[in-house]
Amino acid sequence: MTSGGTGAMRPFAGRHVVLGVTGGIAAYKAIQIARDLTVEGALVDVVLTAGALEFVQPLSFEALTGRSVYSRAHAPADPLLHIRLARDADLVVVAPATADFIARAAAGMADDLLTTVLLATRAPVLVCPAMNDRMYLHALTQANLARLEQVGYATAGPAVGPLAWGEGEGPGRLLEPEEIVASCGRLLSANDTWSGRRVLVTAGPTREPIDPVRFIGNRSSGRMGYALAAAAWRRGAQVTLISGPSAVPPPFGPERVSVETADQMRHAVAELLPAADVLVMAAAVGDFKVADVASQKIKKSGGNVPQITLAPNPDILRSTRPLRPPQCVVVGFALETENMAEHAREKLLGKELDLLILNDAGENGAGFEVTTNRVTIFDRDGGVADLPLLSKGEVAEEILDRVELRLHGTAG
Repeated sequence: MTSGGTGAMRPFAGRHVVLGVTGGIAAYKAIQIARDLTVEGALVDVVLTAGALEFVQPLSFEALTGRSVYSRAHAPADPLLHIRLARDADLVVVAPATADFIARAAAGMADDLLTTVLLATRAPVLVCPAMNDRMYLHALTQANLARLEQVGYATAGPAVGPLAWGEGEGPGRLLEPEEIVASCGRLLSANDTWSGRRVLVTAGPTREPIDPVRFIGNRSSGRMGYALAAAAWRRGAQVTLISGPSAVPPPFGPERVSVETADQMRHAVAELLPAADVLVMAAAVGDFKVADVASQKIKKSGGNVPQITLAPNPDILRSTRPLRPPQCVVVGFALETENMAEHAREKLLGKELDLLILNDAGENGAGFEVTTNRVTIFDRDGGVADLPLLSKGEVAEEILDRVELRLHGTAG
């Protein structure tokens, strides 16, 4: 067997990110953005505009990033600072981006450190608007945002939600830090192999009703499927996540289709699969359902225990075989307790898969309800990769690396 790498903290490890912060009330969120990017392994250089200094202070960012924070005051002492920051950057993200900043950037102005960095950089730029809803919806702001997108800048947000005190709700709220970090990851990861590809991912458990209040389910959290959907979206794909009930927040970016039962999941997959380039079946679909679901809550009666008759659920993965488009890469999962390699190979061949991801249900730190996993990856060409215990995000990257080879046509 061969061992895989860790894929640790992709795509941020060692990447230089310039975080521009402008003068809006949402500037406090930029402190969390800087921290999250740093925790993910990025080298974060923060640039504060004069307006931002009215809301946040450099020391907060310095303490969290371990790096110097820059503002207009630094420019006279280092006249080439904007060139150095622009040249070193792998990504420039402005969060929050006020209406004033967006207008100045769209006009190509270079009247402070942040706007000069934008003009000098050749790195991707992400602009995250935050302002009053009336300001955001004004025709001039919309024209300015369109101008930024025309010259190649990406935008993320705004969200619809509560604005400043007394302003109610509307479009203009800055995205949450984790959503902005996810958008940064997409700009750092996207490549031509995944751009325009349609990826279908199933995740989480299924629930089969016994009566209106009870169900048969399993302990799947959905984390593995969610990690795969998030990683595919970061790489630039159009991702649809078909998810059973989960307490884990869904990833930002992929479109989500919520289902409960195996039959509902099968119908959702059948509807979307014909347009897919990649199918990843990470859901823990229940093997059985109740043959006769009670229409009313089953009551206790004299200590008698009701008898429940089970019926088999559809094998969703097998049912996809006639629906798969040509060249669709198909990934399945197997959770086994015995004769694991033998069962994995049988499933790989019997269900005509490109990759089969094997989990040991009895291994500590792997499988359900944990944030880590240790898997063995079988491919249709006979290859076997035994990965060490990794985070589920790292496992997702390892799996998608192998999917990418097949999309390239270089696997085998």
